[in-house]
Amino acid sequence: MDDLVTAISKEIEAAGAKVDKIDNMGRRDFANTPRKITGAHYVTYSITGEPDCIVKIQEKLSLNDSVYLNQFNRVA
Repeated sequence: MDDLVTAISKEIEAAGAKVDKIDNMGRRDFANTPRKITGAHYVTYSITGEPDCIVKIQEKLSLNDSVYLNQFNRVA
């Protein structure tokens, strides 16, 4: 799991963003089981970067089969 977290943080930095903080919250079960997946590891990345790098990161994460869901929130 740590290798995946490190690989994703390298992908984020390659897109032009800076990883400020990584919060690994561990494995949690889903309330509903979509696609027969019962749970997942939750990891929160706090990043700083230009708005155009978010699009690059979303594209890279959508191609990664190990990433089930990603969400971005803008903090002003």
